[in-house]
Amino acid sequence: MMYKLLLFELIYALSFFAPIAAQTRLNPDQDAMRPTGTEIVSELKKPEKQQKPDENDFGGYLLVYFKDQTQSAYFAISSDGCTFTDVNDGEPVFRGVDLAEQKGVRDPHITRGPDGAFYLVMTDLHIFGKRAGFRGTDWQRPAEKYGWGNNRAIVLMKSYDLIHWTHSDFRVDKAFPELGDIDCSWAPQTVYDEKEDKMMVYFTIRYNNKECHMYYCYPNEDFTKLETLPKRITEIGGLDGDITKVGDNYHLFYVNGAKVLHSVSDKINGGFKTEGKRIDPESVNTEAPNVFKRLGTDTYVLMYDVYGARPNNMGFSETTDFETYKNIGHFNEGIMKTTNFERPKHGAVTYLTPDELKDVAKHWKVKIDLE
Repeated sequence: MMYKLLLFELIYALSFFAPIAAQTRLNPDQDAMRPTGTEIVSELKKPEKQQKPDENDFGGYLLVYFKDQTQSAYFAISSDGCTFTDVNDGEPVFRGVDLAEQKGVRDPHITRGPDGAFYLVMTDLHIFGKRAGFRGTDWQRPAEKYGWGNNRAIVLMKSYDLIHWTHSDFRVDKAFPELGDIDCSWAPQTVYDEKEDKMMVYFTIRYNNKECHMYYCYPNEDFTKLETLPKRITEIGGLDGDITKVGDNYHLFYVNGAKVLHSVSDKINGGFKTEGKRIDPESVNTEAPNVFKRLGTDTYVLMYDVYGARPNNMGFSETTDFETYKNIGHFNEGIMKTTNFERPKHGAVTYLTPDELKDVAKHWKVKIDLE
């Protein structure tokens, strides 16, 4: 396991930095960028008519992703789950410089809660922080001891309308000293835990520059902090976990050795076993699996970041049984399309009602087929 994780990080770093360096926006804070269209607020008021959404209520899709060039996050919308249009004409809706301790965000994930709210989480990390002038070292702490990245904060955000958001930059290590000297906290995600009747936040923690495992905990109701000590979901070594409930089971997709793997359990935060079979159809490095359902069907889409491709892209496979998968290609190389953006990274998809889709399109002045 140690060898695989170290090899993975070496491959990741070598394949990752070279093609990005020349095109990276070094300091977004100094660039003339268009407004984000989002607003950070101190508190949210739940809409009077807001209720728990059901699949029958949905009529659209929202994709959140980030770009290395800006270390910031973006939205794209779709009425059919196949063709996505960026809402801010190729500019961020969340700028990392505004939200994060390190002035950069990565690995965004968004989901709906039973309260109808949108829950957005991101990694607080700027991989080019030194060149951007945000710090004097390559990483916040020595890479020899703490490895690549070595961030310790995650960004927590909540909204009812996708425009007004609460925001918290939460230092995991300071809140939970019981965890010891962690290397990093990566790729947070959120899912509703029916048994606890709470949103559950889960993410990767690495120790000793070699041991990556997935941990879970529970936030407060306002989604501004984590309240319970993070615990391991499984002894499976890996990162970028994505949990989806289908029927009575929970499907965990995760990454080990730069490929997407799968495990299943009847518990949301335990009981997952190593299966070992690569699920994505790629021959290059992949990460960041995310599952979403095609509304009105029994088909699920597994999306993954094909960061080993040149240029990088998102890849997609479809399944109805989580045993067999149909490769449907990459963005703009098959049925999945982007209309006004390219090279998205580490994406996640959630659902919108028809009215929400129309409101978002109107707010950002986006022209899409709403039928």
